Amino acid sequence: MTKIRFSSTQVILGSFLMTVLIGTVLLFLPISSNSGKPTDFLTCLFTATSSLCVTGLVVVDTATHWSLFGQIVILILIQIGGLGVVVVTTIISLFLGQKINLSQRTVIQEALAMQHVGGTIKLIKFILRFVLFYEFIGAFLLFVHFRNDFNFFTSIWYSIFHSISAFCNAGFDLMGVRGPFSSFTSYESSVLLNVTIMMLIIFGGIGFAVWEDVIKRKFNFKKYRLQSKLVIVTTFLLIMIPATYFYFFEYHTRTGVDKILPALFQSVTTRTAGFNTTSFADMSEVGKAISIILMLIGGSPGSTAGGMKTTTFAIIMISTMSVFKRHNEPHIFNRRIGIQIVKNATTIFVMYINLFLLFGFVICKIEGLSLTDTLFETASAIGTVGLTLGITTKLSTISRVLIILLMFLGRVGGLTFIYALIPSLNTRAGYISENVAVG
Repeated sequence: MTKIRFSSTQVILGSFLMTVLIGTVLLFLPISSNSGKPTDFLTCLFTATSSLCVTGLVVVDTATHWSLFGQIVILILIQIGGLGVVVVTTIISLFLGQKINLSQRTVIQEALAMQHVGGTIKLIKFILRFVLFYEFIGAFLLFVHFRNDFNFFTSIWYSIFHSISAFCNAGFDLMGVRGPFSSFTSYESSVLLNVTIMMLIIFGGIGFAVWEDVIKRKFNFKKYRLQSKLVIVTTFLLIMIPATYFYFFEYHTRTGVDKILPALFQSVTTRTAGFNTTSFADMSEVGKAISIILMLIGGSPGSTAGGMKTTTFAIIMISTMSVFKRHNEPHIFNRRIGIQIVKNATTIFVMYINLFLLFGFVICKIEGLSLTDTLFETASAIGTVGLTLGITTKLSTISRVLIILLMFLGRVGGLTFIYALIPSLNTRAGYISENVAVG
């Protein structure tokens, strides 16, 4: 075994698989359920995958089905999944005083979507400080809110759980004590809770490398790296444009805070977070379609969020505009976008769309549900969002297995999964090019 050499993508894929299995076994223990009896294996596997892949789709209510031990297991999986298994194991190695060799740094670079191997350990230390600080701030603010509704110790636990779940864009909640699968619907008018959850989601979904760039260069936008500029601008637009639609067309009968908060919250949470303050089932078909698009796009590279990523969407749009303008090469912010980056973005985009549609069609035929409901579910799964129109608990065994696969692919990443399974091929000979008419 010591002679076997694994690629960085294979290490990432294998570490996720191993952690999912460990989490499944722990949740299968009788101590993990409130009933004191073992939960069926598929439910444990579904929950462990959803936790580690920071998705939030559940087939049993987190608050009422799982015991405190089970909830702690879920929270640990969420934290590991949000940071990444590779990042967590590296942090543990650093605490133990172990040296991180070049091959390990390469794996870290791949996991965090870094451009260079240099500075990986420095970024890991930054991530640890950054995450602990903002999760603590989030927990404190949530404690101020929950203290009015629960006893002291319950308020502390709920604050910690939801702060980590929100920062990691997981969408798991313990609000089932107010109603099964209710999420934050009973707090849709709470400014403190809504703003705190939204800020945690955004901070976790921006990407650690981007935050390092922002903190290093302060507010000097011109000096930011191109990736940071793309992430910040795209994130802002993907929050404000949908929120404007929700404000005027989905919540037009409301006024004041009851109109502004849900419009902003639903725009933010669809970007792989999975919480909800109002029912998505009450949305119009257009509102559901916009939510599906947002779920597929997701967060940013090297963040706690999933989806095809904001930069992938931005590159596709920039490349499209360059064709419209008849530019030789796509460019933005006085920087040229390399053809390989465009090819990667296009591949990821096509892969996500195809998987989202294919699995949606299959589940629709198997379950006999409406296509809108199943496409919403598959978009939520592959985007690691966790939102649902209420069909997750009704799915058959085959459909649940398909959702598990989508959640895993959505978090690990389509290209990572393919590169891990298919070895690189060196093509020695070139081919003669020939034009093909398109469009």
